[in-house]
Amino acid sequence: MQTPIDRLGLMLDDEMARVNDLIRERMASRHAPRIPEVTAHLVEAGGKRLRPLLVLAAARLFDYAGPYHIHLAATVEFIHTATLLHDDVVDESTQRRGRPTANLLWDNQSSILVGDYLLARAFQLMTDTGEMRVLKILSNASATISEGEVLQLSAAQDLATTEEIYLQIIRGKTAALFSAATEVGAVIAGADERQIAALYDYGDALGIAFQIADDLLDYGGKPGATGKNIGDDFREGKLTLPVIKAVAKSAGADREFWRRVIEKGDQRDGDLEHALKLLAATGAMEAARQDALGWSAKARAALDALPEGELRDILAELADFVVARIA
Repeated sequence: MQTPIDRLGLMLDDEMARVNDLIRERMASRHAPRIPEVTAHLVEAGGKRLRPLLVLAAARLFDYAGPYHIHLAATVEFIHTATLLHDDVVDESTQRRGRPTANLLWDNQSSILVGDYLLARAFQLMTDTGEMRVLKILSNASATISEGEVLQLSAAQDLATTEEIYLQIIRGKTAALFSAATEVGAVIAGADERQIAALYDYGDALGIAFQIADDLLDYGGKPGATGKNIGDDFREGKLTLPVIKAVAKSAGADREFWRRVIEKGDQRDGDLEHALKLLAATGAMEAARQDALGWSAKARAALDALPEGELRDILAELADFVVARIA
């Protein structure tokens, strides 16, 4: 059965092929062969390319003929890939999209420096458009992503982390690039301000729903659904939405459990299973699921300001799809 991402890919197949060609061209390096080796390992790993597809879809909504949506789609993929390389070093991850991470196959230094190279390439690509507004949107998004990652680092293992802080983190580390992708696609296509704002709102809500769903899957999904191992966030002491909700309803021995496994990092055999029982008993998983569904509905509602047609319908289905994984 085709997913909305599959349908987007088919609808935008020719343009996506040009994006992939541009990615391969710009990730090359005459002087440092490790750069294309490390980049290709992640770029060619079979990801859905959702963020570049969102750029192309936003531009197609307004019949943009190109060529700069191709540059912008490649730009957001480079920014995304750079953040993945950096994240895997910070998180000491060993698996990404079901494959060994670059830092495991090579080393941390290569992952960090190749990530830096891709960010530089991203900024070269976005300058090709000659659009100052596009530069501002994507440079702001890059800063927001970094800010979100640092905030997540400082909030890790802190049981005082609130849902408000969590939302700020995921709006930075995930939703910022979704909303930048949809916004720049509309800007480069010459959409009016109301439509540009609608696409920003769509990308923002879609990204938040996507990340909450991912965080839920860490406690209740199949490894293939996220490309990670179940319980990775738990083992890393991340305060994701289900845990934040569970901690807020915990007292006594239950709160001491969370303090030991999250704040102190003292995790033992059976702790993940006990955490899952507490998440279920407090209703935290279902409450977080309802939050994800709420953000999905906001994404769909934002599309009302956009031109009707098959593409808008697919984007609406995409908003449902990113949370259907946690049904």
